[in-house]
Amino acid sequence: MSEIKYHLAQLNITRMRAPLHDPIMKEFNDFLDPVNKLAEESPGFVWRYTEKQGEVLAVFEDAMIVANMSVWVDYPSLKAYTYDTVHNYFLKSRKKWFEKMDSHQVVLWWVETDHTPSLSEAKERLDQLNQQGASPSAFGLREMYHADGSPLH
Repeated sequence: MSEIKYHLAQLNITRMRAPLHDPIMKEFNDFLDPVNKLAEESPGFVWRYTEKQGEVLAVFEDAMIVANMSVWVDYPSLKAYTYDTVHNYFLKSRKKWFEKMDSHQVVLWWVETDHTPSLSEAKERLDQLNQQGASPSAFGLREMYHADGSPLH
């Protein structure tokens, strides 16, 4: 019997201050493709969601919501990309382009290695985190879990 392997899925959403092609979004928009390419070339990267026309709007019912979803081999890989590359500049500068949201904006969960999560599945995980708090099936960066469900300290 083979052991089931898992990867770490993540969804992060945010609400833009203006439409993507508005002048205040220019810096963010100009670097969107290069930063996504950097993610795809980063150690531990597995897969990245690329928006199908209108899908984010259909799932989140807000044209100003931006959704980013990806799958990584493990948390250290995701963490290295997020905080140790140019991506960190955009994370630290997000107030320029995005509104503060009152709910969780990031959710993580483990997926079997042969599973590609859907945007609807990811929204369900985010809703679960917002409504019920962190659990092994939907957690944030402050209260994380291993794939076996045990807390990550």
